[in-house]
Amino acid sequence: MKYGFLTPVLACLLTSVTPYAWAHSEADPIVSMLSFKQFEQSKIGDDTAAIWNVDAWVGRDFDKLWIKTSGEYSDGKRQDSSVEVLYSHAVSTYWDIQTGWRGDFNDAENRQWFAFGLQGLTPYFFETELTFYVGERGQTALKLDTEYELLFTQKLILSPEFEVNIHGRNDRQNGAGQGLSDIETGLRLRYEFTRKFAPYVGVNYHKEYGQTAEYSRDSGTDTETMSWLIGLRFWF
Repeated sequence: MKYGFLTPVLACLLTSVTPYAWAHSEADPIVSMLSFKQFEQSKIGDDTAAIWNVDAWVGRDFDKLWIKTSGEYSDGKRQDSSVEVLYSHAVSTYWDIQTGWRGDFNDAENRQWFAFGLQGLTPYFFETELTFYVGERGQTALKLDTEYELLFTQKLILSPEFEVNIHGRNDRQNGAGQGLSDIETGLRLRYEFTRKFAPYVGVNYHKEYGQTAEYSRDSGTDTETMSWLIGLRFWF
């Protein structure tokens, strides 16, 4: 497999890290976090699946290395999953620019991408990620992911979530169609026994559009699903 398309990623990583960011400083120590944002079981009818969405980062205030992974495990095997390795640089109080590599792993052909995007807080404190991807074979994709926290009490928190995916061209082998591919929305209600540990219940809705939906129909897969969730959210 060719990896030449990753050259811009490596160049960006090497040139973007400032001497300040990695210099030893007691006022700006190296810190890290591992966050299981979603670690849950999903149920659709009689079918169940284990789902994960995990972030890890290490670095200083302005510059960090992020690793993000998400995926699904059902019927005794891993379904679609992805891993991202990103360099993140703070450009304002609430926003970071992120760039790096993403790999998609599934039963069809695996995909690798160059990733570039923004992560931060919009007005009214919506946690938002907007990422543009360029694949090794010229594919393009755009992903928007946003989440909000509504506090009923200091411990009982409702999190509405929304994700949309757009692709630049058809990819039958991986079931992705050109244009608006799919949307996913969810509600998760959690109770924080501590800030670092919170069980939750929730519901998730997923719908495919356009050519993506046609690919699913051809393979006998539902294009619209509603699932019930139970899980844990924790970090350290």
